[in-house]
Amino acid sequence: MTSTLPTPTQHATHAVENQPPPLSPYDASDNPALLEGLRREGAGWAEEDLRGLGAHAGSPEAQEWAEQADVNEPVLRTHDRYGHRVDEVDFHPAWHSLMRVGVAEGTFGSAWADERPGAHVARYAALQVWGHTEAGHGCPAAMTYAAVPALRHSPALAAAYEPGLTSRVYDPGLRAPEGKRGLLAGMGMTEKQGGSDVRANSTTATPTGEDGVFTLRGHKWFTSAPMCDVFLVLAQAPGGLSCFLVPRVLPDGTRNTFRIQRLKDKLGNRSNASSEPEFDGTVAWLVGPEGRGVRTIIEMVNCTRLDCVAGSSTLMRKALVEAAHHAAHRGAFGTRLLDQPLMRNVLADLALESEAATTLTMRLAGAADRAARGDEAERAFRRIGVAVGKYWVTKRAPGFTAEALECLGGNGYVEESGMPRLYREAPLNSIWEGSGNVAALDVLRALAKESGTAQALFTELATTRGADRHLDDTVARLGRELSDVDGIQARARRVVELMALALQASLLVRHAPAPVADAFCATRLGGDWGNAYGTLPAAADVTAILDRAAVGR
Repeated sequence: MTSTLPTPTQHATHAVENQPPPLSPYDASDNPALLEGLRREGAGWAEEDLRGLGAHAGSPEAQEWAEQADVNEPVLRTHDRYGHRVDEVDFHPAWHSLMRVGVAEGTFGSAWADERPGAHVARYAALQVWGHTEAGHGCPAAMTYAAVPALRHSPALAAAYEPGLTSRVYDPGLRAPEGKRGLLAGMGMTEKQGGSDVRANSTTATPTGEDGVFTLRGHKWFTSAPMCDVFLVLAQAPGGLSCFLVPRVLPDGTRNTFRIQRLKDKLGNRSNASSEPEFDGTVAWLVGPEGRGVRTIIEMVNCTRLDCVAGSSTLMRKALVEAAHHAAHRGAFGTRLLDQPLMRNVLADLALESEAATTLTMRLAGAADRAARGDEAERAFRRIGVAVGKYWVTKRAPGFTAEALECLGGNGYVEESGMPRLYREAPLNSIWEGSGNVAALDVLRALAKESGTAQALFTELATTRGADRHLDDTVARLGRELSDVDGIQARARRVVELMALALQASLLVRHAPAPVADAFCATRLGGDWGNAYGTLPAAADVTAILDRAAVGR
């Protein structure tokens, strides 16, 4: 029997329509809040370089590096082919490309060797721009930068290692530090029995008889970037908890004992290796006074906490850029998403949150820069401001990223969009260097025990007294909350949230256009806001806010 059915054709069943073009290439530095903060905080001289870095960060090449570094995770090699213990971690070439640019562009330790005012501001701006690629390599950047002020507690060690830590040359591979053109630093504080309670650490440090030289024995629970050249480690010495410098390779070229038991299988930050090293006869040099380990390493922790604030700010900006790009090119129900009132409300609300995070980050970067140059008032403000920002900005990132992902709908839920990588990354900074409770209590500790911090905060807030009634009411309420010390630990999150919102609002009132500042104060402080993004009131100038954010073009 002969079939009468038509012969199937090989034509495509559909055409690809109504899909946005690739975002890349784009300029990751095209962020008015960031550029204005750069100039305002004393680093306008770095703008040309920052714009060049922005073009590089948004290039197809760099975005491909980011994807490849995340997909091709680091691999631990405990032994070589002959059975010798090597404890090395192998990284994909894309990781090394990201690191090479990051070091060369000043996102690691070079600001400490730059005498220009604003050098640290320029570093934090570059960090937020280059961070549009991939967040994992920001971990060794943060630790290398933060190691320098801690190491300065021992001038001889600083003289030996600081030139390498401040170099703009990426020189990977385990070799004697003295022979390398550039060094990376890590830190080892956390142990499995203590977590943030580092005074519960059980790693021991035994004097060798040589001045300042000890041997360590113990196990660390979270030590990221184990391929670094040197580590600052806490251990219990005879005189109490102390800070030590541990090189991976000793001056004579032999490997120090640094047995990597395993790499962590993490939610996000997949490109960066986080390890559990074991010390057993590991040679270490004392940094700072014996028994003062926390005080010695706290400067490093304060620096890395500011990097957490910057990292979350960067993540939020990147997520906003992705969401707005999609909305600008995707149509639904007869019009572009970006032209639909409710989507515009969502994006404008996200833009407010992103600008507040960026503006606070740049203010803190300015304080860090001036504190490094001896300004005691700025040092006090940096101390309280970083603790507040660490709690609040990092806490905002997960919900923000989820909302931005939702702007892409189902397209945002698939890996190739890049949004799941941002979503997995979002919780990290609120956990790293002290989770929410630790950060909130650290704010109370700074207010109670460190002279000048409360005054620095309220002096900052006083600059906008009378400019906005919602802000004035919030500052007054904050004063009442702080004066009521009964049960304040249980209210710590509530109090720190008030501090953060007041500080962000004050900065926006001073530095942002009125539509941005007014909408932020009315919603975050005045209560004219819902429980989700996209609930800005009718009075909000959504068009001005979106134009200000420079997204969706």
